[in-house]
Amino acid sequence: MLSTLTQAELVNAAVLTVTLHSDLGHKKIGAFRLLRPAVMCAAIVPLFVSAPVTRGDGLAVELAGAAAGLLVGLLGLTLMRVYRSPETGLPTSAAAWPYALMWTVIVGARAFFSYGAEHLFSKQLADWCIAHQVTQAAITDGLIFMAVVMVLTRTAGLATRAALLPGSRRTQPATANS
Repeated sequence: MLSTLTQAELVNAAVLTVTLHSDLGHKKIGAFRLLRPAVMCAAIVPLFVSAPVTRGDGLAVELAGAAAGLLVGLLGLTLMRVYRSPETGLPTSAAAWPYALMWTVIVGARAFFSYGAEHLFSKQLADWCIAHQVTQAAITDGLIFMAVVMVLTRTAGLATRAALLPGSRRTQPATANS
């Protein structure tokens, strides 16, 4: 079995890689682009979340992770332009270095927390967990929920923004009534 730190770093690497590969530059918004992150998230949750906490401060930690993921996913959407390609008329997005920087900083902070929890501030974190009756699993789940919700929010936002685009900008053929 992989250590908790290794699991967290694998989730971080997967989220950053899939997101940046999918979004940097000008990319068509199609079914595969929207389904790939959802499939990745569907695989992550059962692999790394065995029994989410359903009450108390552990649940609050998990919900806080999900809420943070929602906010970060929405922030990422503000750094992305969604438009119809003038060449194809298809929904397309554009993301550049500010988008990549935001995702890299957020995922890097998550990775640092995971590392620090094991190597830098493990005693302080353990003391906090005991005082608040929060398990290590709840913290790990909160970080995983954050990652999953970040990706799903970005994906749902792309789908929504693409669906709300006005009709194709392609030149329509002239009809007899024109």
